[in-house]
Amino acid sequence: MMPPTSQPPEPSPVPPSESPSGASPLSLSLSSSSSPSPGGPPEPWRPPWVRAARAGLPVGLAAVVALVQVVGSGFAARHQGERVPLDAFGYLLLLVGPALLVLRGRRPVAAVAGTSVVTAAYLAAGYPYGPVFASWVIACCSAIGRGHRRAAWAGVGGVYLVHVLATFVLPDGWQRAPRSKFVWQEELGLLAWLLLVLAIAELLRFRRERIAAHRAYRQQLDQRRANEERLKMARELHDILAHSLSLINIQAGVALALLDRRPEEARTALVTIKSTSKEALGEVRQVLATLRGPGEAPRGPAPGLGRLDELTEQADRVGLAVEVLEDGERRPLSATVDLTAFRIVQEALTNVIRHSVAREAVVVLDWRDAAVLVVRVEDPGPAVVGDAGGSGSGLVGMRERAAAFGGTITAGPLPGGGFRVRAELPTPKAESD
Repeated sequence: MMPPTSQPPEPSPVPPSESPSGASPLSLSLSSSSSPSPGGPPEPWRPPWVRAARAGLPVGLAAVVALVQVVGSGFAARHQGERVPLDAFGYLLLLVGPALLVLRGRRPVAAVAGTSVVTAAYLAAGYPYGPVFASWVIACCSAIGRGHRRAAWAGVGGVYLVHVLATFVLPDGWQRAPRSKFVWQEELGLLAWLLLVLAIAELLRFRRERIAAHRAYRQQLDQRRANEERLKMARELHDILAHSLSLINIQAGVALALLDRRPEEARTALVTIKSTSKEALGEVRQVLATLRGPGEAPRGPAPGLGRLDELTEQADRVGLAVEVLEDGERRPLSATVDLTAFRIVQEALTNVIRHSVAREAVVVLDWRDAAVLVVRVEDPGPAVVGDAGGSGSGLVGMRERAAAFGGTITAGPLPGGGFRVRAELPTPKAESD
């Protein structure tokens, strides 16, 4: 048995994207059933009135805030006789701020800037204190929640600076309302209130970012699992088809050579082709049945070392005598280890049929180590001269299977000729029990 002349590149865990016209039906089925689409799941259908309500939510919020600011400020003006009474310009400012909230979803920075200017103008004009801050606070919290923290904090600092200048710094002749008496408790309360609102906004932003990061991680994890499942199925199909098609190819050549001279032997070869193809189709259906959902029952027994007799019979039909030797007492294996050991033996025998002139091979199962199962497949050689066909990914697939749960594969020529494949597969006690 002769190894590939060049080591093929390691397959990427994420298969290359293909155009729909050039993709195989299997790849399209896998991508549609196992992995999410690049754009995410489609939006669920909603009734027109629900869509209209969602689209009108910013306008509705702006209307409610405008009503609160106008009514609340008018009520507050009755108890603040020292402030400038509300006039047309004051009511205009009370309406412009909520109107700018319509932009907070698409243009949060513009909404913060606009409401900050409106609020600062209201304070500088000396109008009564009241819920005029509502639209400004909502705009700042929305900007923080969407990641525009600098704009929000700049707006808060700018409005508070205008408040300090208009209340305590500007000369009396420049102010429309009488100068307020400085009460440090009130200023500390105002600062504490602003910081509390901003801290709550920061906590909400942090929570939103954590949720988004967790969602992205789950999507990546699901995508990784889908890719691993896709690679697992690809390896299964490769091993099944490579082994079966190699036997079919050899038997087809025998049938063609003996069809005229010895039709009975040709008939035997055709019967072998039929049975081999039937077994291969059954295994392929069993692999593809997983695409229909976890509830699908397998159509036949799962491949494992208990089916080594079938492999030896198939090899014998094409003229390869396989001897199976076991050292130690056989013990139960987990389904993964059992399938991996079977596929390694199958692929190794397929390589003997393809790449070696030898008509005999030995399969050795070493059970003496309670923690490791050693599988060896050897043939005396020599190797076939020239291209014997195949994709050259058989050894890579065996290594990937073994490495999936900590096993190792070594393969190479023997000193006296021939070729050996040796696999060490961990079998923990928890699995063997």
